[in-house]
Amino acid sequence: MKRKRIGICAPSTPISREDADQVTALAARTHPDAELIFSEQCFASAGHFAGDDHLRCKSFVQMANDPTLDAIWFARGGYGAVRIAEEALTQLKAPAYAKLYMGYSDAGYLLAGLYKAGIGQQAHGPMPIDIKRDNGEKAVERALNRIVSNESMSLERHIEKGEKYAAFNLTTLTMLAGTSLMPDFTDHILMIEEVSEYLYSFDRAMFSITNHLAGVDLKGLRLGQVTDIPENDRPFGQTEQEITRYWCDRHRIHYLGRAKIGHDASNYIVPFGQITF
Repeated sequence: MKRKRIGICAPSTPISREDADQVTALAARTHPDAELIFSEQCFASAGHFAGDDHLRCKSFVQMANDPTLDAIWFARGGYGAVRIAEEALTQLKAPAYAKLYMGYSDAGYLLAGLYKAGIGQQAHGPMPIDIKRDNGEKAVERALNRIVSNESMSLERHIEKGEKYAAFNLTTLTMLAGTSLMPDFTDHILMIEEVSEYLYSFDRAMFSITNHLAGVDLKGLRLGQVTDIPENDRPFGQTEQEITRYWCDRHRIHYLGRAKIGHDASNYIVPFGQITF
């Protein structure tokens, strides 16, 4: 089997060398045919970010354009990818079109832009930083199974051959709407998840994104995990699923039920586009 070379960069916030070492050691045990190449930029720091915008953009572009790398695995989320996405996309060359790109949360800005531009294959799935979660090794192994072996058991259980999919953090998707990075989701099943937002904020974001999606011939929407919800000074009165149903009904979007994606170790993988396995 050809050795898979996986480039890891951090378009948003940094990771520690200790975390990178843990992921490398895990891959050596479970996926000996994988070679993980962490960019030094992953460990840089410039305020909130893993290096300034120029460094983060340069690191991603260099790895995406490197013909010796088979995949780009985003190190973690946070915030920062949107500051480099538009510029980075203009610099991608032929080798970038042959790669898999995997991440979630803030990485969604780059995944969206790549998908819209038809550059490579994108997947919403675990990142190296998930090694820090409870049972995080399972999440990292799941990602490596897909990247290295294209294993279908790592996919979200509702994925079906022939259907089109995409998946995003709700806040990220809401911020994408109406921008140059927003893909066309006609005939797609869209999956969303959220973390660390009050239910009233979740409700507000659902109002916004379902308004936008009402003008798209979306096949349906699934709700993933909504975790670490802060406690408000008074109960909102609806659960996250009730909120989702409410706004889907208002805008005539088919609500298809729950999905196993989100900011936890049970985050399964959703490839973008039409599924061929």
